[in-house]
Amino acid sequence: MAFLELEALGKAYGGVEVLQDISIDLFRGEILGIIGPTGSGKTTLLRLVNLLEAPNSGSIRLEGLTLNDLTEKEKLSARRRMAMVFQKPVMFKGSVQENVSYGLKIRGKKDQKIVRSALEAVNLSGYESRDANTLSGGEMQRVALARALVLQPEILLLDEPVANLDPKSAAAIDRIVQSLVGQNTLVILATHNMLQCKRLASRVAVLMKGRLVAVGEPGEIFDRGQEQLLSEIAVPW
Repeated sequence: MAFLELEALGKAYGGVEVLQDISIDLFRGEILGIIGPTGSGKTTLLRLVNLLEAPNSGSIRLEGLTLNDLTEKEKLSARRRMAMVFQKPVMFKGSVQENVSYGLKIRGKKDQKIVRSALEAVNLSGYESRDANTLSGGEMQRVALARALVLQPEILLLDEPVANLDPKSAAAIDRIVQSLVGQNTLVILATHNMLQCKRLASRVAVLMKGRLVAVGEPGEIFDRGQEQLLSEIAVPW
């Protein structure tokens, strides 16, 4: 049985369809890479999965439970099984440690050992007392990832996690994402970077104009037979 099931999902804004008939089954311990041009619906799809927005059609099921039908309290409980890292993370006022521990705090937890481990994982040990809003873009992105990791999510949603990052920061994030596979975490990675997708993903989904036009293993998606499709995406290797 699939862990997460997306069935015939559709989303429109002002009468304009952004996503149409998105259906895919996802499993624990896999990394699904989503590629597609700007405006293809990658971020919208992540926001639907994270219950930040509701689909206009279709359903999302988590371990057989249809999330669309839940009360707001039940949706909050479901969302707490997930974490999302946005392309442009926003830092809360305060220190790095306060930012990373915020999610634990609102859940009534005070395990600073997890906070230290998360900061160590993203190569930010020693940054605990730094003002989070004085960090570089790459450091903020790593703080945002640490903020997600401390929650030990069952589903981790990543929206262009290495966009505009220096190679060292990007490599650190790649290593962390790869390590999550052994922890049975489902990772959904939306990216313009096909090399990153090819390197990390266990399966790849191609979004074009709001539709899934291909889903398969990286070797299937990135082979020579898909050259014309990938050339239409026109994203960096």
